[in-house]
Amino acid sequence: MARVWLSIGSNRERERHVRAAVAALRAAFGDLLLSPVYETAAVGFVGAPFYNLAAGFETGLSPEVVSTILKGIEESLGRVRTSKRFAPRTIDIDLLTYGNLSLRGPGLEIPRAEILQYAFVLKPLADVAPDEIHPIAGKSYAELWREFEGDKTLRLIPLDWD
Repeated sequence: MARVWLSIGSNRERERHVRAAVAALRAAFGDLLLSPVYETAAVGFVGAPFYNLAAGFETGLSPEVVSTILKGIEESLGRVRTSKRFAPRTIDIDLLTYGNLSLRGPGLEIPRAEILQYAFVLKPLADVAPDEIHPIAGKSYAELWREFEGDKTLRLIPLDWD
């Protein structure tokens, strides 16, 4: 079994898509640990702000199988993949970490570089897994957040998951 962490984001009908993604993830993987939800500005393009959060669960499935399930959930929620990396989207679910695994391959990057690059990925992860250690940086997510030098502009969104 491995602890998996995901990043979830949406800037189109944000609350509806984030809630639907969490429901689909629970159906696929069982109990989830969820971070608070943050609103952040779009990065890399002009567009509506995003809702972002982190979700974690334990699984015995391989990273490849988890990734395939995530893509299926995205597609079921109207995600259309384009050649543009930065664009509006109904839902984005990224596999951030898979235990202590470090893997670079076609379609899989574990841990995701975005953890160390963007507040909207690192802060939710630091909230829900402050003492866990980044597999490459060797520091806890709380420590990485304290040392983060990028834009830390995030607005807490009070979403109730019950």
